[in-house]
Amino acid sequence: MDIIKKIADELQIKASQAEAAVKLIDEGCTIPFIARYRKEMTGALNDEQLRNLDERLRYLRNLEDRKEQVIASIEEQGKLTDELKNQILAAETMVLVEDLYRPYKQKRRTRATIAKEKGLEPLAEFIMQQETDKPLEEEAAKYISSEEGREVANAEEAIAGAMDIIAEQISDVADYRTYIRDITFKEGKLISAAKDEKAESVYENYYEYSENLNTVPGHRVLAINRGEAEKFLTVKVEAPEDRILRYLEKQIIVKDNEYVTKVLKDTIEDSYERLIAPAIEREIRSSFTENAEDGAIKVFGKNLEQLLLQPPIAGKTVLGWDPAFRTGCKLAVVDATGKVLDTKVIYPTEPHNKVEESKREVKKLIDKYNVTLISCGNGTASRESEKIIADMIKEMNLTNVDYVITNEAGASVYSASKLATEEFPDFDVAQRSAVSIARRVQDPLAELVKIDPKSIGVGQYQHDMNQKKLSETLTGVVEDSVNKVGVDLNTASALLLEYISGISKAVAKNIVDYRETNGRFTNRKQLLKVSKLGPKAFEQCAGFMRISDGDNPLDATSVHPESYEAAGKMLELLGYDINSITSGELIGLRGKVKSIKEMSEKLGIGEMTLEDIIKELEKPGRDPRDEMPKPILRKDVLEMKDLQPGMILKGTVRNVIDFGAFVDIGVHQDGLVHISQMRSDRRVEHPLDVVSVGDVIDVRVIEVDINKARIALSMILDEKEAENRPKEARKNSAKNQKNAGRAKKKEGLNLSGLAKFMR
Repeated sequence: MDIIKKIADELQIKASQAEAAVKLIDEGCTIPFIARYRKEMTGALNDEQLRNLDERLRYLRNLEDRKEQVIASIEEQGKLTDELKNQILAAETMVLVEDLYRPYKQKRRTRATIAKEKGLEPLAEFIMQQETDKPLEEEAAKYISSEEGREVANAEEAIAGAMDIIAEQISDVADYRTYIRDITFKEGKLISAAKDEKAESVYENYYEYSENLNTVPGHRVLAINRGEAEKFLTVKVEAPEDRILRYLEKQIIVKDNEYVTKVLKDTIEDSYERLIAPAIEREIRSSFTENAEDGAIKVFGKNLEQLLLQPPIAGKTVLGWDPAFRTGCKLAVVDATGKVLDTKVIYPTEPHNKVEESKREVKKLIDKYNVTLISCGNGTASRESEKIIADMIKEMNLTNVDYVITNEAGASVYSASKLATEEFPDFDVAQRSAVSIARRVQDPLAELVKIDPKSIGVGQYQHDMNQKKLSETLTGVVEDSVNKVGVDLNTASALLLEYISGISKAVAKNIVDYRETNGRFTNRKQLLKVSKLGPKAFEQCAGFMRISDGDNPLDATSVHPESYEAAGKMLELLGYDINSITSGELIGLRGKVKSIKEMSEKLGIGEMTLEDIIKELEKPGRDPRDEMPKPILRKDVLEMKDLQPGMILKGTVRNVIDFGAFVDIGVHQDGLVHISQMRSDRRVEHPLDVVSVGDVIDVRVIEVDINKARIALSMILDEKEAENRPKEARKNSAKNQKNAGRAKKKEGLNLSGLAKFMR
């Protein structure tokens, strides 16, 4: 198999791009480095394309290794033919390789192997010839034996043993399995039923459920799997059995023989029901689960990326507010650099109700430290806390103070971690949580990297899936996000540094140790003095490390040191010097370069590299997060009872899932924009095509159910526009709305508990 060509075809890229990327990966280059600094070589493949390529490369190489192992094993048995070898070499999936290997694989002791030990294989061959002109019992009688280990009591037992051998032979034929697998997927159904119909659970809509296998969405597969794991459901795959048996009979019964045809039909049925069907069902369900997990992991990764790349609210002193009832609300004041200035506990909520006293304490902190923003966590007692904050801003005329509701998912995980203990040894868990809630708005990326990505709460069913694959994907997302933004070499924590291209955990610690021993870095070359950070690691990491007010203004940019000479020469040719970078003179630099092609030839660098250098010099140290929507700052509180159908509100997308998006509109209960309510002009394939986590969007309230804590929203703001949608879209939407309750139950049954259900 030509792996390069196959990858290029699958990813719809040029073979030269795939070949270059594979070469760089094999040389030990990281994905962020290749994506940012080797664009000429790969034809500007982005980090997502490169990670897909890397994953596919590993699979195909493992596939080739497995083929070699299988061929060697069959050859060792003396059973390898040219035809079989070519079939194995041509196989494009692990499943097909294993199907071809099945007849030659060492099996556990089965009914067929026992029958073979009794010497019944010749009888099985005799039956398969389908040529006898006398009752089968006469031939079978020859195999009756009392010899130890080969006992066959009578002709019926001999025939039964031969049938077991034939049944296993049928089940081992790769072509049969391929056909049965395909036809089951195309025409089969996924069926689930209640183990106890009287039992109440969130899986009640799956108590009598049936759906074509080829239409079951991934999130439904994961929901059914969970219902089965929690012993509420029994699940099976219903295949077109009659059609499969007729197919097998047509392949195996080549002659109409009155003495063996009935035996062969019974054997075929036994082979299918006992050996093939259970295996195919396991394979299909395993494949469905894997595909569903891959889809969920992809959605989780996209959501996580958007969350990590939320724009920081810089330059503000922030009061972090971790709401609670009995134990009180924990406060932490953090200055613009993230330094903790003060902490306090107040008791404005049940059962203490010290509202006025709490307001006075908060006012003291605001006045003392010039707090301009309150970051309130969205956990328990958040609604009550927000009302107190909003009332206080109004009553005390705090015109320069805003508040923001911050997603605190994972804050408790961080607070109890070893890292938090080392960072704040004198604080208790709740104080650390309040600090985290404050810092999350100042620099979401720097704070969120401290938390296990699985605990951040922007996925679905994450605890049910392949944890290794999930961790690898999410780690890649964090790595890409950190490198996209870059880090300040003189302030970044070891945890943040270890996500930088080419930097291991040990080297990240060594960088911090070097900084503490020798003082701040003044140029990137000093990285080479850090223990265990060699030339290769320097090549990979240097461009993502920023040094402000250092020896060379280029060190504060994303220009890689390997391009410093070219950047300097270009500036000289255009009449500037290196200090022009910090003076702001280079805005509009692109307009001064008449021909990118000619300039790149003069400098001896690629055109894409030159374009990147110019962009960076025009706006040195630019932060890609600045292009993302800013968090919504509030001064007043809105409650569910204030909502009316038709209201247009601004909200922040908190989570995107397969059937819609949850949007925070400031009422402590996220509303659902169902996928059918995202566009009026066309059908939406997946919500991620329209929205991302962190997006600030306008939504229209469709329905409010206070008792069930449900809010239905629409991104189609004009009701008339909704009515004038294309007929098909309108029909789909009407159908979705009609079945909304049922659909929501299938996805989690109760929107107020949906987030918990999906994690």
